[in-house]
Amino acid sequence: MTAIASFLRRGLCAAAAAAALLPALAWAAYPDKPIRMIVPYPPGGATDVIGRIVAQRLSTALGQQVVVDNRGGAGGNIGADAVAKAKPDGYTILMGAMTSHSTMARLERGKLPYDLQKDLTAVQVVGYVPLVFVVHPSVPVQNFGQLVSYARSNPGKLTYASSGAGAPQRMAAEMFRLQAGADMIHVPYKGSGPAMNDLVGGQVLMMAETVPAALQQVKAGKLRALAVTTPQRISMLPEVPTVAEAAWKDFDVTSTFGVLVPAGTPADIVARLNSEIGKVMQDAAAREQFLQQGVYVLAPQTPALAAERLKGEIAKWARVIDQTGIRADE
Repeated sequence: MTAIASFLRRGLCAAAAAAALLPALAWAAYPDKPIRMIVPYPPGGATDVIGRIVAQRLSTALGQQVVVDNRGGAGGNIGADAVAKAKPDGYTILMGAMTSHSTMARLERGKLPYDLQKDLTAVQVVGYVPLVFVVHPSVPVQNFGQLVSYARSNPGKLTYASSGAGAPQRMAAEMFRLQAGADMIHVPYKGSGPAMNDLVGGQVLMMAETVPAALQQVKAGKLRALAVTTPQRISMLPEVPTVAEAAWKDFDVTSTFGVLVPAGTPADIVARLNSEIGKVMQDAAAREQFLQQGVYVLAPQTPALAAERLKGEIAKWARVIDQTGIRADE
C-alpha cells in the first residue's frame, strides 16, 4: 500500500468514525438555545396548566428556557398547525390536547391545513383529566343506570350541554347517547364556563364535564355526580362509580395530553425530549403538582408507544363521529 493510499484510508476511517458520532454530538449539543412550547389554547385551561408545569421543569433539566407560547383558536388547530409547519429541529414543540386534536382531525377532515399523523410526531403522552357525568338535581335519577333508563324512556326531554364540537365533553356525551340509544337534545356552548353555569341553573340537565371543573359544584350539592368515565375510580371522587361498573364495560373517555414535534425532527432529539419529559412525569413533586390541577400522570412511554396511543385516539373518535353523524358546526 502506498503512503498516499494509506493516508486516504486513514482519512476515510476517521470520517466514518466522526459520522457515527454525530447523533451523540447532536444529543450533547441540544438544546443550545431556548425552546418554544406552543399551547394551542388560551391561558388558564388544562392544556396551558400542564404545559407550564412541564415547561418549568424541562427548562431546569435541559439548561435552556422552555417558553410557553399560547396560540389559541379554531379548536386548537391554529397552534397545532404552527408546530406542524415549524422547522423540525426540536426548538418548537407542541403541548397538545391529543383527544381534541384527534376528534378535530375527523370533524374537519379535508379542511385542516395539516395532517395530525403525517405532519406531527408524538414524543410523550403526559397524562389525562377524567370526566364525570353530572345532572341537575331536578333530574329524577340517583345513579347512572337510572340515567340511562330515564334517557331512553323520555325521548327528546333530556338536554345535554357540551363545551365545543371536538371537546372530550361532547364526545363522552355522544358516546352515552350512542350506547343508550336515546333521543336527547344537544345544547352547544363556547366553553365549559357558560355550559356549567346553565347546568347549575337548570337550563340544561346533563353534561359530561372534566372532574376539576365540576368538583366544586358537586361538593356544594348543586350537581349530582353519577359516574366517572375512566376505567377505574379516581381519587378526587372515590365514592362515584365508573361507567364501566354501572353500565358499559368498555366505556373509557378522558381528555389526554401529550407533547408532539414537527415530523422529521431527528430521532435523537425526540429521544432526548422523551427521556426528560419522562423524568418529569416520574418526579413525586411534579406528580403532586399535576394532581392538584386534576391531572393524572401516566407511566412514561417510548415515542413509538406514544404514536400508537395517538393513532388509537384518532381511530376511536373517527368511529364515534361516523356512527353519531355529528358535525363540527353543531
